[in-house]
Amino acid sequence: MENENRKVLLTIRDLKQYFPVKKTKLREKQRYVRANDGISLDIYAGETLGLVGESGCGKSTLGRTLLQLYPQTEGEVIYHKDDRDIDLKSLSKEEMRVLRKDLQLIFQDPYSSLNPRMTVGQIIGEGLVSHGVFKRGDPAMRDYIFKVMDNCGLDTYMFGRYPHQFSGGQRQRIGIARSLALNPAFVVCDEAVSALDVSIQSQILNLLSDLKEKQNLTYLFITHDLSVVKYISDRIGVMYLGNMVELAPTEELFANTLHPYTEALLSAIPVVDENDKRERILLEGDIPSPVNPPSGCKFHTRCRYCQQKCKEVVPEWTDMGNNHFVACHFPLQHKG
Repeated sequence: MENENRKVLLTIRDLKQYFPVKKTKLREKQRYVRANDGISLDIYAGETLGLVGESGCGKSTLGRTLLQLYPQTEGEVIYHKDDRDIDLKSLSKEEMRVLRKDLQLIFQDPYSSLNPRMTVGQIIGEGLVSHGVFKRGDPAMRDYIFKVMDNCGLDTYMFGRYPHQFSGGQRQRIGIARSLALNPAFVVCDEAVSALDVSIQSQILNLLSDLKEKQNLTYLFITHDLSVVKYISDRIGVMYLGNMVELAPTEELFANTLHPYTEALLSAIPVVDENDKRERILLEGDIPSPVNPPSGCKFHTRCRYCQQKCKEVVPEWTDMGNNHFVACHFPLQHKG
C-alpha cells in the first residue's frame, strides 16, 4: 500500500470508532455517533502526517484512538516496534501502560492540561518516575529534566515555578517537554498551536520541527488550519464526517487537489496577494449528523459537483498515483 520503500510505524486498517448515544423515551433503539467510520492508512517513521477537517469530523478521536485512550470499536491499529507487529487492541491495560512511553500526546489547551498544583519540574518528571526511568528524588533526574527543558526552549529557573506563572506559549512548551521527556517514537499533536497567538504559533511549530529532527520523532499533527499544516507536514490527510476523503504528500495535495471538500478548504485560506483571484468556494448547509449520516458519499449534501451516483454509492478509497489517494466518484482532475 502507499509507499513500500519506507518503514511503516503505525498501520491502521478499517478503523471504526462508534460512541453510543443515550437513549430517550422517544428513542428506545440504541444509536451511535460514528466518529471514525472505516479509516485505513499507514503512518511512516520520521514523518509528520497532518490531519485537517472541520470541527466534529473525528480528527481528535482518531488521534486518541491510535493511542488507545479510546479503544477502537472495530478494525486494527498495529504498532511496528523492533521487528514486532503489536496489535494495540489485544494488549492488557498494564501492557498498554508500559507501551505509553513510546506513544505520547501533546494536548490542545496549554491552560487546562497542566496540573496547577505541580511545579514545572514535577510535571516533566512525573512520567519519568511512573515509567521507571528515574526514582523519585534521584539527583540525575533533575539534570535530565534541565536538559529536556533546554531542548524545549525553557530556562532552568522555571523548574520550581507553577503553570499560572507562565504565558500560553511557555505552558505549551512545558506540555511538549512533558511528552518528549520519555523519548517517544510517535506523538499526537492535538491542535497543539490553535490556542496560541499567531506569533507564538510559529515559535512552537519551529520547536516541533527541530525536536523531530533531533529525536527522530513521528508526528500526527491535528489541526483545522491548512496554512499551518502546510508548513509542518510531509503528508496531509483530509477528514469529513468520520471518513478520510483525501491523502497525499503536501505539495501534491496543494498542486493537484482531487476532492471537492479539499478544494473548498483550500479556497478558504486567507491570502495577502491582491492579485490572487481564486474563487472562494462556500459550502452550503450544515454538516450532517454523525448519528445518521447521508447515504452514498457523505459529502454529497454539500457538494456542488454532486450526481445521482454520489447519493447512492459509497466512493472507494482509490490510489490516483504519486501516493495520492481520494474517495470520490468524480475526482476534480476529471471534471470539465
